[in-house]
Amino acid sequence: MDLFPIILVIHLLLAIALVGVILLQRSEGGALGIGGGGGGLMTGRAAGNLLTRTTAILAGAFFLTSLGLAIIANNRTTGSTSPFDAVPAQPAAPAAPAVPAEPSAPLAR
Repeated sequence: MDLFPIILVIHLLLAIALVGVILLQRSEGGALGIGGGGGGLMTGRAAGNLLTRTTAILAGAFFLTSLGLAIIANNRTTGSTSPFDAVPAQPAAPAAPAVPAEPSAPLAR
């Protein structure tokens, strides 16, 4: 059974969830002027801790799926042959030189 598509789907879902959780967090710097509003869906220290822990867990899972996908991709390519393996080791003997065709008489106009 090939796990690559399953891990890839999990990886994409983790990436989407990670972006969502990061965007839910309150902006501290306000560099772009977005986020950090006074009210919101979650307020207080407990909500901040929950989002921080959720971000850390999702980031760890994202790292593990990235590592797993890299290992699976490496194992897939290890068994295959390179197109350069099909090239013969010794060059073929040079072909006999081509004999030029007999010159033809010029056509008069």
